[in-house]
Amino acid sequence: MVLGAFMGAIEATIVATALPSIAAEIGGFSLYSWVFSSFLLMQAVSIPIFGKVSDLMGRKPAFITGVGIFLLGSVLCGFAPSMGWLVAFRFVQGLGAGAVQPIVVTLAGDLYPLAERGRVQGYLSSVWGFSSIVGPLAGGLIVHQFGWPWIFWMNVPFGVIAVVLIALYLHEDVGAEERSIDYPGAAFLLTALGPLMLALTQGSSWGLPAAAGLLAVSAAGFALFVRQERRAVDPLMHLELWARPLIRNANLATLTTGVMMIGVITFLPTYVQGVLRGSAVLAGFTLSAMTLGWPIASFAAGNLIASRGVRGMIRLGALAAFTGALVVALLVDRGPLTAGIGSFVLGVGLGFLGTSFVVAIQTSVEWRQRGVATATNMLMRILGNALGAALFGGLLNWQMGRYLRRSGLEGRVSIDSIQALMGDAAGRAERLAAPVLAALRAGLSESLHLVFWGIVLMGIVTLAIAWRVPEMERPNNSESPEPGIIELG
Repeated sequence: MVLGAFMGAIEATIVATALPSIAAEIGGFSLYSWVFSSFLLMQAVSIPIFGKVSDLMGRKPAFITGVGIFLLGSVLCGFAPSMGWLVAFRFVQGLGAGAVQPIVVTLAGDLYPLAERGRVQGYLSSVWGFSSIVGPLAGGLIVHQFGWPWIFWMNVPFGVIAVVLIALYLHEDVGAEERSIDYPGAAFLLTALGPLMLALTQGSSWGLPAAAGLLAVSAAGFALFVRQERRAVDPLMHLELWARPLIRNANLATLTTGVMMIGVITFLPTYVQGVLRGSAVLAGFTLSAMTLGWPIASFAAGNLIASRGVRGMIRLGALAAFTGALVVALLVDRGPLTAGIGSFVLGVGLGFLGTSFVVAIQTSVEWRQRGVATATNMLMRILGNALGAALFGGLLNWQMGRYLRRSGLEGRVSIDSIQALMGDAAGRAERLAAPVLAALRAGLSESLHLVFWGIVLMGIVTLAIAWRVPEMERPNNSESPEPGIIELG
């Protein structure tokens, strides 16, 4: 399970490090962002589908199928002759990742009782923190020593070992009753999520009319999806779960913390490099602080949930996330150290919230709904990431445009000129005059502070939602699957 989680988690950071080298070799810089968007889009679409498939067909075949698709995409990515082909193969990778990640988390709920479940979820959460630190370093070393295709091919041994171990030691019997998959629901969900993710990730570059059209298609798709789920005999997503206060509020808070997380990940390094004139390594330190706080809090929450309950952990996590965002907004201009402290506290909040939400949701539903419930929660985080990237990116561009007009720089420089603030001082001096650089830096600082206060606002919303989350329910058959369904041996 840990190998499967690591394989999916490290992919994001290691590709981000290697992508400049990939673009330099195979070209297609205009498709740069699509390498990430395609993976994110397909992952968002496939998570709820595979969550339902795992409830119907069993975790084992769904996990093995997902790993197989992910490894196929990884191998093809390494052979991509152009950026366009790389984007296409990343769609395949994302399809497999949408199966692996939720099923790994769901298996932790299946295999371990409540007393151990939080600790095991803490192990899985720590994989994300570890990969965030190791991924950038590994990406640089692999590209330098072996070439960029190996950042994709390195997934193969991890995936093969994970499949062999699951095949040998995970045994399940989900029963012989007739099963059906809600294919119309899956089609409508794809129609809803696909245009929505494209609007969120690409709307700012495609323009308002294109974004509005995508959002209209998405709204129609969601309406058809809800109608289908209410009529389906065996729906893809159990909408009645949203009627439960714990699940509804946990999912909403997961959405808002996803917005907060991507805001800090995307824009805090930009502030450190572009405003504080720090190096890329120093900017990476501020994010490493968050990835350090996350697993520490996950372990703590996992050990405390069984004795203290989840409500206290959720409220503590929401308070820490809000405090971390507030520290960043108030003190980021004092230097990378204070920015790192705020990032660490935010990571603590995210760790408490993530583990508590997953354990609470898995404990409060029956085994046959656990895959869907877990996948839905993970989907909300991905949607929060996409929403946050679009929201804060648009806010930054809007405020920076206002600043350029107000300062008389419009026409002389553009928002793209912010790139001149990155890199070494000599390179900056060659591109723009010192007064223009100073004015750009002041505008970037003003715009990013607005973004950071937007993250604080999302922290307030998260606090309000977290205080409405009740203590988790424990149905009689939630502690473990029905006898004989799943076991290790």
